[in-house]
Amino acid sequence: MRSVLFAVLVVLAGLAPARADIVIEGSPGGEATTFLTFFEAVRQSGERVVIDGPCFSACTLALSVLPHNRICVTSRAILGFHAAKAVDWFGNERWDPEATRVVADAYPAPVRQWIRRHGGLTRRPIFLYGSALSRIYRRCG
Repeated sequence: MRSVLFAVLVVLAGLAPARADIVIEGSPGGEATTFLTFFEAVRQSGERVVIDGPCFSACTLALSVLPHNRICVTSRAILGFHAAKAVDWFGNERWDPEATRVVADAYPAPVRQWIRRHGGLTRRPIFLYGSALSRIYRRCG
């Protein structure tokens, strides 16, 4: 009976969807809606995100989309923030104050507070890493 129960558990475990961590080893960012779509899919999958290197610009939108308890950071994690840019039909970039407000408001409160203490979201990037980052997000273990 025990061996039958064990065999059933092994078969059921094989039927369960595999879960794997999403590891960010380095991302310079990119187009915001692409990242939002990706992180929304990750949120719905139930997977955890491990930030294990630079996560700049639109990559930081993970913090806005994913539950806090599904993000962890390593000692190599660095988050880079700056004001939002808009690109017109001709490829011209401009800084977008309204989009910057929307993005800033979407970050979790501890991240918003850290950004405020470091001058806010401007054209000049600011970087969250080390012990300051570990006070906001748990270390991967």
